Amino acid sequence: MTTTAPDDVDPATRSITRLSVGVAVVLIALKAFALGASGSVAILASLADSALDLVASLTTFFAVRWAAAPPDAEHRYGHGKGEAMAGLVQAGLIFASALFIGWEAVRQIFDPRPVTSGYWAVLVVLVSIALTGWLVWMQDRAIQRSDSMAVKADRAHYAADLAASAVVLIGVVSGAFLAAPGLDAAAGLIVAVWLFWGALGLLKEAADHLLDRAVSDADRIAITTAVLADPRISGIHQLRSRMAGPVTMIQMHVDLEPSLTLEDAHAIIVGAEQRLLEAFPRADILIHPDPRGRTAPKADLQDGAPDGRKERSGAV
Repeated sequence: MTTTAPDDVDPATRSITRLSVGVAVVLIALKAFALGASGSVAILASLADSALDLVASLTTFFAVRWAAAPPDAEHRYGHGKGEAMAGLVQAGLIFASALFIGWEAVRQIFDPRPVTSGYWAVLVVLVSIALTGWLVWMQDRAIQRSDSMAVKADRAHYAADLAASAVVLIGVVSGAFLAAPGLDAAAGLIVAVWLFWGALGLLKEAADHLLDRAVSDADRIAITTAVLADPRISGIHQLRSRMAGPVTMIQMHVDLEPSLTLEDAHAIIVGAEQRLLEAFPRADILIHPDPRGRTAPKADLQDGAPDGRKERSGAV
């Protein structure tokens, strides 16, 4: 079995989660000031979202550190699913934020209030957009290095905030300078719908990790292609895969010539593991050799083969 720990990606995730918490604190302070000056429901919606951003960022901050911990006696497969748990918490927080913002927006539509101090509100929203855009860019760079699901969830959250801030800007300008406070409330309602839609995506991804969804078809093809690159491996069966945070768990049985010595079979398996690690650097791999033609058929299913058939080529 070949295992790679996520320690090598930890510095990237640690750094970006600290930055995310810091940006959330700054945004809360700015939006609280803008809300006090303007009374805008769109600013209120954005402030409520930023407050939940801070909770979500703190959740991510601690989750990536727990997920990076090496396997122990109680968690033999490591702690990678801590990132999926963080994504689940973030989805729940975003749902709550969307409901609160939607309620306030609907109430404001039926009882509109004017937006005051529009210049301050616009300035704060523009600064928020700039800060959030910079954070999303930094998160993109961190994801390229770490492939952390928790950071991906945080990035999805802030990317939605970036688009939502643009809608808030339209609402504030409409309420303050166009004497149309109803548009300000409508902007808040659009933000709520946007957040709700984003939360559904986060919930699905987190659930896929927690329920051990198999890797994508493209990844399964890459797995079988890498293993079968050695002509001495004539088939793959009982292929299973799942994600645990940034770690790809891969298990399979392969068919080898029955006359091979144990040492030769071991060398073939090690070679297959090395090829897989080239395609999936952060992978936990378990390959079991079977003598070709002497393996009893299994009733259980495998990735990419619903009828339990063997993989005999690079395609799934």
